[in-house]
Amino acid sequence: MAAAPTTTTSSCAFLTSSPLSLKASKTSHRRPAGRMSSTVRCVSSPPAADTSYKTSVPRNANMAKLQAGYLFPEIARRRSAHLLKYPDAKIISLGIGDTTEPIPDVITNAMAERAHALSTIDGYSGYGAEQGEKKLRAAIAATYYADLGIEDSDIFVSDGAKCDISRLQVLFGSNVTIAVQDPSYPAYVDSSVIMGQTGLYQQDVQKYGNIEYMRCNPENGFFPDLSTVPRTDVIFFCSPNNPTGAAASRDQLTKLVKFAKDNGSIIVYDSAYAMYMSDDSPKSIFEIPEAKEVAIETASFSKYAGFTGVRLGWTVVPKDLLFSDGHPVAKDFNRIVCTCFNGASNIAQAGGLACLSPEGLKAMHDVVGFYKENTEIIVDTFTSLGFDVYGAKNAPYVWVHFPGRNSWDVFAEILEKANVVTTPGSGFGPGGEGFVRVSAFGHRDNIIEAARRLKQLYK
Repeated sequence: MAAAPTTTTSSCAFLTSSPLSLKASKTSHRRPAGRMSSTVRCVSSPPAADTSYKTSVPRNANMAKLQAGYLFPEIARRRSAHLLKYPDAKIISLGIGDTTEPIPDVITNAMAERAHALSTIDGYSGYGAEQGEKKLRAAIAATYYADLGIEDSDIFVSDGAKCDISRLQVLFGSNVTIAVQDPSYPAYVDSSVIMGQTGLYQQDVQKYGNIEYMRCNPENGFFPDLSTVPRTDVIFFCSPNNPTGAAASRDQLTKLVKFAKDNGSIIVYDSAYAMYMSDDSPKSIFEIPEAKEVAIETASFSKYAGFTGVRLGWTVVPKDLLFSDGHPVAKDFNRIVCTCFNGASNIAQAGGLACLSPEGLKAMHDVVGFYKENTEIIVDTFTSLGFDVYGAKNAPYVWVHFPGRNSWDVFAEILEKANVVTTPGSGFGPGGEGFVRVSAFGHRDNIIEAARRLKQLYK
């Protein structure tokens, strides 16, 4: 390894050589004319010792492309900074989409029973199937994909949809092109950057090169104009969308599937909020004919059962989905799962199975209903203040428009003056500028108090 170049530093002293100048300095602020001579002496000093050891391993250049911190840790950092400034502030967090209500007993009891069984000879289990336990895969297929042609073996149980998004990126590799809704959940773009699928970040347009940003805004009903979207290999699509809360209609998803099939693309469909739908929009992409030939679907128990910390989700990869050489996508994803993952926790899977029991499904619907009531409170608050509000009907998020304003400035204003954390829209892509996302995940008294503070701020 080549030695690092050494440098020297100099320290310079201003020296006076006349005693009269010293005397003058003690008696007067005036410099005696013609009575002081001076020299500047610079002495070389050894370089400061660099005590940090560096390996010879280069950094992944793709990591250097990422902008600042990931959105939600950055929000947490600003929240912490606010608390340092105002230690007595009673902050209400309506930013990160983390659930707050307890997991229903019918679910935790099943996890506790499984946990206790692990301390017995008959109940102990070690490594499980990487794809998930057969009973849980069958229950997911029967509950969410009945009559849609999805089989148990098409389902891969995981530790959450977010983790599966990154595993799917590993599956696709670095040589694919992607499209994302704009705005959209930032994990799609950031995982693409890390995989090396993108160019550099273009500050002037706030986009990465080599990603197609499909603008979704109130003017187009939050569904992209596909006639203007160039072909890409992979299309990430979330419905109901995070952050806008918009759910794609059956007609819109039919157009999306046709668009993908015409272009030979694969849709990665994120249905993490499907249980929040209040209209007849499709809850699964596989409700659309021929979707099994062009789509993968990922989903999660996080926002249905409060499993954000328990970690349990699934991804559906149909057998009909083939790469350009005819190789089944599911076979490669199975290899990724077996290589990179040892399966979801057996305790979490016991909870997932309980979620899909009749009692568990009712309990989850009750939890979802509670958050939807929170959503109505937030919508009523901003509507009464004269804001244009979107989403909310089919998702636990309220998308509020602050026209002409920088979304980070709005975030800072609400935090500073109301002690309420939201999420700046621009964190979800350039199409989110001028909006903030307000989460309905919160205890009811906090939601009511946040509403009171927001009314006070914007009255």
